[in-house]
Amino acid sequence: MSTAPSGPGTPVVFIHGLWQHASSWAPWLELFRSRGYAPVAPGWPHEADTVAEARANPGAVAGVGIDDVTAHYAAIIDEIDQAPVIIGHSFGGLIAQKLLGQGIGRAAVAIDPAQIKGVKPLPFAQLRSGFPVLGNPGNKKKSVSLTAKQFRYGFGNAIPAEESDQLYERTTIPSPGRPLFEAAGANFSKNSAAKIDTARTNRGPLLLISGQEDHTVPDVVTRATFKLYGDSTAATDLKQFPGRGHSLAVDHGWREIADYTLTWLSQHDA
Repeated sequence: MSTAPSGPGTPVVFIHGLWQHASSWAPWLELFRSRGYAPVAPGWPHEADTVAEARANPGAVAGVGIDDVTAHYAAIIDEIDQAPVIIGHSFGGLIAQKLLGQGIGRAAVAIDPAQIKGVKPLPFAQLRSGFPVLGNPGNKKKSVSLTAKQFRYGFGNAIPAEESDQLYERTTIPSPGRPLFEAAGANFSKNSAAKIDTARTNRGPLLLISGQEDHTVPDVVTRATFKLYGDSTAATDLKQFPGRGHSLAVDHGWREIADYTLTWLSQHDA
């Protein structure tokens, strides 16, 4: 997919998470473009242009880690004429925070963001969601695909089973296991790739969004992330959506999340 923002407005860079293809942002791109933004949704390093191509070559993304993804998007943003808004989902939300903590971007929105260093809660639902990867240490150097049943538990638990299966068929791709291992071991590593500069004050505003029925990144994890920003005087907000799971950015209720994001950006002149 193109990495060049389309349109004359404020650029927006969308970053997806594990097991989702960049094309899953298509409805958001159309909406943001209609509101005067110049959005773009580049894939992760070595990600194929289509879901079908990504599934046909799963090994292409094997071994890619958090720092690789962060550097990839930092390079893309460096080519943009003005600082963009950065919007990420799941591990994309972690990357969005990491970039903002490095002074990159004018504002960031992290939707159900993967846990960062310093987050201590580890709910059972999160452990179960991560088990398809973390259950085998060898997956750190491999790419991993979810089954429809695993996707249903981790992403689609708050939507009808039929919709979950449809999303699985339309949007899921193999993803590297390494980021999950890096996040899971972050609190035991001094120089963890999942470490974020949460105390930085000279950064743009940050919005954390939580789906309160999320299994992959439970609400308690996002709330713990929010608390880590307590030492920063920069604007940091938390919005919780009841009854929503990890698929909240791509399922039938995506527009509610997108509309709230647009309103928040307007309130912060971003």
